Amino acid sequence: MFIALVDFHVAPENRDTALSALQGEATTVRAMPGCRTFRPHCDPDSGTHVGVVHEWDSADAFGAYVASPGFADSGKLLRPMMTQPPSSRRYSAELIEDVK
Repeated sequence: MFIALVDFHVAPENRDTALSALQGEATTVRAMPGCRTFRPHCDPDSGTHVGVVHEWDSADAFGAYVASPGFADSGKLLRPMMTQPPSSRRYSAELIEDVK
């Protein structure tokens, strides 16, 4: 499994707009081949943080998402709002257990 944790900061007045944009594309991203989850969120203790938890079957599947027109469109909207460069930490992980 491939996991990407993306975090960025925006001005407080842009946080809801940024989160809404990510939530608006969630259904489309989740339907992409290899996507297990795409979860936009905000840190409740920060008025400027926006993040996304990604889980993909493989780095190649994530790469296809990053190369997609939807990702490019999202960047055109979100990057101008960012007050500093985003952080994207990427991991190769093994699922040990899925407790339900």
